[in-house]
Amino acid sequence: MIELESHDHSHCIDQVLGAAEAVCKEKGLRLTDQRKSVLKILAASHVPASAYDILDRLNSARKEHAEAMLAPVSIYRALDFLLQNGMIHRIESRNAYVACSHTMSPHSEITIFMLCDQCGRAGEFQSESLGGLIERIAATAQFLPHAPVMEIRGICAECRQIKTESS
Repeated sequence: MIELESHDHSHCIDQVLGAAEAVCKEKGLRLTDQRKSVLKILAASHVPASAYDILDRLNSARKEHAEAMLAPVSIYRALDFLLQNGMIHRIESRNAYVACSHTMSPHSEITIFMLCDQCGRAGEFQSESLGGLIERIAATAQFLPHAPVMEIRGICAECRQIKTESS
């Protein structure tokens, strides 16, 4: 199920940051303040955000505190780090990013994103059986897939309910 936008995101943020800190500790990496800020923005919403969306949000907060503005390259570096270490996913069809909701899970299954065309939210799911099917197809084709991801567009339950109520 795709999470409701109205639910308490502080739990999502705490869960994602905790998992990211554990990954960094295990791998001997640093979760810098900037990386953490980018990850918090992504965990605070189930709507994928582009690098420039993230940059705008961070610079708005920095402007309020009279801090120096960030350059796009610093956001892309943070996103690359988070992506390479399995803390976020890139939604290819939207050129945007979401926090990984299964950071501590094995990434051997296929990750499936259900993307709502109306509200923009993304739900993340994993399927071992579909992952197995893809592995068998790839083996037959003598192909080695890297991090299989599937994006499925449609309408989430909340948007369908709103549409039904307004009809």
